[in-house]
Amino acid sequence: MSTERYERLRAERPELFRNEADGIDILTDRDAVAAAGGVVYEDRYLMLVRDPVRFPGGKEGTYIRSMSPDREPGCVVLPLLGGGVVLVEHFRHATRSWHWEVPRGFGTAGLRDEENAAKELREEIGAVPQEVIALGVLHPDTGMTADAVRLFAVRIASTGALDRAEGIRRCVTVPFAEAEAMVADGRITDGFTMAALMRARLAGLAAG
Repeated sequence: MSTERYERLRAERPELFRNEADGIDILTDRDAVAAAGGVVYEDRYLMLVRDPVRFPGGKEGTYIRSMSPDREPGCVVLPLLGGGVVLVEHFRHATRSWHWEVPRGFGTAGLRDEENAAKELREEIGAVPQEVIALGVLHPDTGMTADAVRLFAVRIASTGALDRAEGIRRCVTVPFAEAEAMVADGRITDGFTMAALMRARLAGLAAG
């Protein structure tokens, strides 16, 4: 079953199986795929794949990676309110901790990038975008994760109801410099948030 799913995945998303000169080659022989494991886990949010590979030195082995079952990129949204940025305090199950973050979420098939960004803002902090600014693409973990996410800054006029059902207990608006200070002193440890802040500064959006 995992081998059959692996073959379908190769047909559906060939960009995830391309081989580059001097890189780590993915082997396509069915027996090699079966021995490696192919698709070893899948649910609506996550797929784990163990590929048969040949390393540049000639040694063969396996490599595990994760990806979303949906090819739609996720999105990370830095809300800009007045002269500051909006951060949410979000409980994350993986770390069993509260984290200061910007809104983010999975992409929804059929929505444009800007619509995905608007959806995340509406769901997490009840905000409506006035202007959406693309900040580029981020690969959150190139050693393990095949997915990319798209970064945005979004100007808003206000915040609304928080998505408390998803573990958000409050939001704050802080000057951009204060958000960067929170990165420097360890109050912000979320990599998506750090990346969005850096890209926004590089785009000339830092204020306050």
